Amino acid sequence: MTELSTIPRAGMKPAGPMTRRRFIRISGAVTGLSLAALGWGFPRPGRASPLFHEWRGVALGADASLRIYHPDAAEAQRMIADALAEVHRLERVFSLYDDSSALSRLNRDGELADPPQELVELLATSERYARATGGAFDPTVQPLWTLYAKHFSTAGADPNGPSPADIGAVVAKCGYQRVIVDIGKVAFAQPGMALTLNGIAQGYITDRVAELLRARGVTHTLVDMGETRALDVHPTGRPWSVGIKDPRAEDRLLATLALDNQAVSTSGGYGTEFGPAGRFNHIFDPATGLCAGRYLSVSVVAPTATCADALSTAFSVMPVDRAVSALEELGATRACFVLMDGSMVERSV
Repeated sequence: MTELSTIPRAGMKPAGPMTRRRFIRISGAVTGLSLAALGWGFPRPGRASPLFHEWRGVALGADASLRIYHPDAAEAQRMIADALAEVHRLERVFSLYDDSSALSRLNRDGELADPPQELVELLATSERYARATGGAFDPTVQPLWTLYAKHFSTAGADPNGPSPADIGAVVAKCGYQRVIVDIGKVAFAQPGMALTLNGIAQGYITDRVAELLRARGVTHTLVDMGETRALDVHPTGRPWSVGIKDPRAEDRLLATLALDNQAVSTSGGYGTEFGPAGRFNHIFDPATGLCAGRYLSVSVVAPTATCADALSTAFSVMPVDRAVSALEELGATRACFVLMDGSMVERSV
């Protein structure tokens, strides 16, 4: 999942300690975004000066924002309202925090009749990424989250984590192949299974909002609903510049990515940690049930936020050579792997 850190507005206090939601910074557009916050536009030769319109809030538990370049303020606000209505509608499908969402009901009951089309679509997409990554992307790892969260919330918990036997028992309940999508029903093949779409749903929602705005004729727009997608280029004519922060040093950029009709997602275990020493995190290797520890973070640039989101999640537990093969197969263009010593390996296709 992408962690977005924007440049603070004039007079705004810093956002505080870095969290998993503040790990990508829109660095190359500093002037543009600062002017946007003050209500300034970006003139184009021979045309009126449209304005940047900005919304910030929360979507699926993540910091979210919309930056729209449009000459009509009233129409821009209507489009933002329509985009947020779509976000809230999709939250009622994918949220793990809403007991009445379609996903929560599926996890609770083990099956769901008449599932929303968006859920069926995203499950099919998830299976594609799962197969292409050899199972490294697997939305059935939710029971592992439950295991680790329950273990470390218990007084006197073993600081070394759940026992190998407990982990093995939960891994036996995981496996994307055990999700049955039939006509009019989604079900699990065995009891104790559960899904999380947190490794792909934010990208999917980002794409849905981006396409909604594109259909309304919007260009020069940056959409971030937990992942970041650019429509067209920055209003000044250059690509949008997105900086990848060093997980160990908030003020240091490791790389700058140029986005032109592309998306970027970053995944890392630095945001949600288990245990007193933070040795365990929320990204799990579906094959072993262990927490990811291969990289500090992984960033992926792809044509869609859905693709970038799924691949950054999967690549967190894959060696670089295997990840590059999947990168090419699935149409993504670039991956940046921040190793545990802070160095970075980049691959482009």
